[in-house]
Amino acid sequence: MRRLAERGHYERSTIHSILDEGLVCHVGFAGSGSPVVIPTAYARLGDLVYLHGAVGNAALRALGTGAPACVTVTLVDGLVLARSAFHHSLNYRSVVIFGRATEVTDIEEKGTALTAIVEHIVPGRAADARPPTDAELRATRVVSMSISEASAKVRVGGPNDDPEDRSRPVWAGHVPLRLVADVPVADRDHPPTVPPPRYVRDYARGPEPVDRERWSVQSR
Repeated sequence: MRRLAERGHYERSTIHSILDEGLVCHVGFAGSGSPVVIPTAYARLGDLVYLHGAVGNAALRALGTGAPACVTVTLVDGLVLARSAFHHSLNYRSVVIFGRATEVTDIEEKGTALTAIVEHIVPGRAADARPPTDAELRATRVVSMSISEASAKVRVGGPNDDPEDRSRPVWAGHVPLRLVADVPVADRDHPPTVPPPRYVRDYARGPEPVDRERWSVQSR
């Protein structure tokens, strides 16, 4: 990392915590000669990131052949308002992973990966949701990508104004941002006698990562 290298982080714990908190990753690769970037859900188990979609999904089919790929996850933590337009910025945490994906053909691993994606979106949900049927597993393509070549980049704090601008009578600072869940809305066919479970009522996404390694062992 050359640009603003002081923001770079290479610790596995930092990279894992950002991946565990994020909800959407962007996958970039060269498809049929043209660059393609797609947003998708994902899950991390150990040092692997799993992606899924329909068997006919062109992006996953290309990834499954071993095409070079890049997976990114970004969390926006705040707006940075400087005294000059040049120094306006965002506080953020991001991860970039480079490598080649591998198609998951083992049925047990595929089922574990799909359950992990459900659990990643809402921790606790996997125990209540019906697991995939054999037909659903056959209709789903899953690929994994190793987190072996990855880095994180983090910006925190206020603006980095130039010394000559710090006396300007303009408000400067940062506005923290966080993801907040609204009141759960039940499906129209939902029985009125069944209340939302606690993991839905108390849903929150924050800096405390779920222990994915421990969960993956327990789920097998």
